[in-house]
Amino acid sequence: MHALRKALGWLSVTYAAVFFTAALLHTGTTLGPLRQPVIAPAVIVETLCGAALLAGAYGALAATTWAWDGLIYTHAGALAGVLMGIMAVGLGPGGAAANPLLIWYHGTIAAFLTAGLGAAFYVSRVR
Repeated sequence: MHALRKALGWLSVTYAAVFFTAALLHTGTTLGPLRQPVIAPAVIVETLCGAALLAGAYGALAATTWAWDGLIYTHAGALAGVLMGIMAVGLGPGGAAANPLLIWYHGTIAAFLTAGLGAAFYVSRVR
């Protein structure tokens, strides 16, 4: 369980970095070949998701008493933010075909967060 907690902690740090990068892209900043339209609500949600995941990562890596609960709550919160993003992209102008990078990003991060949430739930039931 210790190795899984540490792995989920480091994965949470990685996910937070991805969320912060996506937030930066949605401010209109270009990062190499990546550019996204300015979407202020996306910046807010992605920043909150990244901050939440960093809090969960801290709990997991510092082996706090709330580590597993923190991983569950932060993964669930970030997943809720991603699902809102999927809905916003699907209902936005042009629908899902409007921006393939956003569709790929949301689908990929949703799958990873779901797997992490499942792992955290599994451990919380076993321990």
